[in-house]
Amino acid sequence: MQVAPTTLEKLAFDRVTEALAERCQTLAGQARARAVRPDLDAAGRDEAHERVDEALLGDAIALGGVEDVRPLVARVMDGGVLDGPECLAIAYTMDAAATVKRAVAAEGRPRLTELVGRMGSFDAALRLVREQLDAQGEVRDDATPKLREIRRRLHPMRGRIRERMAQLLQQYASFVQDPIVTLRRDRYVIPVRASSQSRVPGLVLDTSDSGATVFVEPAAVVPMNNELALLEFEERDEVRRILVALGQRLAFDPALAATLEALAELDLVAASARLARDWRLARPDVAPEHGVRLPGARHPLIEACVPNDVVLDEDGRLLVLTGPNAGGKTVLLKTLGLAVLMAHAGLFVAAGAAASGAARGGSGRPSRVALPAFDAVLTDIGDEQSLEASLSTYAAHLTNLKRIVEHAGPRTLVLIDELGSGTDPDEGAALSQAILEAVLEQRAFGVVTTHLAPLKVFATQRDGVRNAAMRFDVEQLRPTFELVVGQPGRSYALAIAERVGMGAELLARAAEVLGPEGARLERLLETLERQREALQHELDDARGARDAAVGEAEVLRRQIERLRAQEAAVLEQAAAKADAMLQETLERARTARAAAKADPAQRGKAVEAIAQLRRETRARAAKPPKPPSAPAVGVGAVVRVEAYGAEGPVVEDRGDALLVQLGLLKVEVPRHEAVLVRGAERPKDSAPVAPGAGFERELNVRGERVEDALELVRTFVEEAHALKLESVRVLHGKGTGALRDAVRRYLRDDRRVERFEDAVPYEGGFGVTVVWLRG
Repeated sequence: MQVAPTTLEKLAFDRVTEALAERCQTLAGQARARAVRPDLDAAGRDEAHERVDEALLGDAIALGGVEDVRPLVARVMDGGVLDGPECLAIAYTMDAAATVKRAVAAEGRPRLTELVGRMGSFDAALRLVREQLDAQGEVRDDATPKLREIRRRLHPMRGRIRERMAQLLQQYASFVQDPIVTLRRDRYVIPVRASSQSRVPGLVLDTSDSGATVFVEPAAVVPMNNELALLEFEERDEVRRILVALGQRLAFDPALAATLEALAELDLVAASARLARDWRLARPDVAPEHGVRLPGARHPLIEACVPNDVVLDEDGRLLVLTGPNAGGKTVLLKTLGLAVLMAHAGLFVAAGAAASGAARGGSGRPSRVALPAFDAVLTDIGDEQSLEASLSTYAAHLTNLKRIVEHAGPRTLVLIDELGSGTDPDEGAALSQAILEAVLEQRAFGVVTTHLAPLKVFATQRDGVRNAAMRFDVEQLRPTFELVVGQPGRSYALAIAERVGMGAELLARAAEVLGPEGARLERLLETLERQREALQHELDDARGARDAAVGEAEVLRRQIERLRAQEAAVLEQAAAKADAMLQETLERARTARAAAKADPAQRGKAVEAIAQLRRETRARAAKPPKPPSAPAVGVGAVVRVEAYGAEGPVVEDRGDALLVQLGLLKVEVPRHEAVLVRGAERPKDSAPVAPGAGFERELNVRGERVEDALELVRTFVEEAHALKLESVRVLHGKGTGALRDAVRRYLRDDRRVERFEDAVPYEGGFGVTVVWLRG
């Protein structure tokens, strides 16, 4: 995107980059932040936005241990030598880069993982550093075999020299100034009084400042000092050779340059995320087909800036912004311009929360931040009077306007502040309208601020232009900085003069000078403002009613949830009660059976007790009758089964299924497939109760063990016989036949059984035994 340096300055873009640099953790990142410009292509811009998005969603990126080692690397490349701590600085940065790379890659952030993927692996170089340097940057004794041998000889040599010097101090104690051994010119000496210099054989290497002491290298240690000096020279030479090789190994590592570049870029991404978090910025959606949509746009450099919704689209590519001075027109213009620059520089923008209140006229809901992909931002903002070029303020404005008209296009943002000012109002209005018409013909987007009344009229009559104003509170004599789109703004000059107490005669004369046309325009604008405020009040009332309805709906939803919870609790209690009743019934049945086994004479009473339990249980489990309009389908009712195309009576109710007699066949059909034709006839009150009413005439022992099955059959036959039933059925299944044979062996020996036989094929065949009982 093409942006003039003066535009960047006018829109305070350098203050944004400085704030970005302040949030960087490294000097390289700070330099990169200050160099940020709105010149990214579409791919680079999208990549930058995605990286910041990932940095905001994941853990904060920490670059601890990373230093700016570029000067050290440059020194080595220029032939310089690094000392041990400087080599450690490069190594620490390499190690920190590896740590950052592992941390980012482990979090699964694709764009950031791609960025840190450019960093190299420095395991071999770091291992060499650890082998040759200690934690303070000193070269280790075992860095090389040669250095190990030199230092193996050095340390004993120094010991021998100190021992010999101690002996000489005792030997020449009467001539020594202080009984100490010291170094001069890297050689061991003893301090001797100047008056006794000749009494100690040796070389004078130095004297004290006062001249009272001379430092003598005794002749007895000169050969030893010479040998020590040679060893130290060899040591220095070997240490220098090690540091030169180590510095070159680090500085010339092929992956170091790309790693430092990636670290600086990662630092910039982390700083951009911190800026977005600190300034509450939002990610913009930038694409050529978009219009400008900045909900809740605000200037990030102005504290407590009032947010406004800024929208430019095909119906209104230009916004003509009018209103009183110091009302926020220029701030709004710069807010849009700075948002565009930040978005095209890969940064987030100060927008994203929908503006609220009457001035905005929106729904108050968040909306996405969208901007076109602009090719240029053309501005005419502020006073650019040039004494050197002999240009007046208005001439400087015209120069900028000429450039705008020449370069405007469909992907251009035009920002013009105080259009038409600085010259005759009539001529300025005419020229300004012509400029706006030219910009419109080139389909540019833009915001224009002005005080000229003809431009307000132009904006109401021309397609593609919208009037807008910054609201002003006349009662409080202060601007509210709220944008109102759809009507031109008033200057409020006469209203403000009246509020401050200016004389009525002066105001009347001003109105007379203004003329009827100007007065009518002011009255029209005032009427439009009142109508808009009334509509806004109605809109606020409607929103209030909507919010109240939403609140009531929420209350109802919570009540429904509470009732459902209560229903679940009641069902749970009912289930618990039913379970308790079941356990009680089973216990009574077990007691009755135990009594029958213990005393055969009581068997009849036990059978009657069990039958009574059956009747009570069925009575408890019985469902309430359905209303007459929907008679229940029960035994005796006539139903139609569409699957068979026939009608027949229900001979048995099996819960979810019915056993229906269809001609010669009894068919089990699902309850929902049986269509009621005629309900069952109710027996008269005087009709006798059939024997065994309520007793289940079929016993199912399939799946039971033989012993358990025989016990069930024994009890079943006893109850049926006691109830004077003619026949019952025992369902034992076909299977291997073992259960059927055991059942029939028992029936053969039971004196209450007259005979038994297989059921007919369509009623179970040899899987069911029909038992005939004696009377």
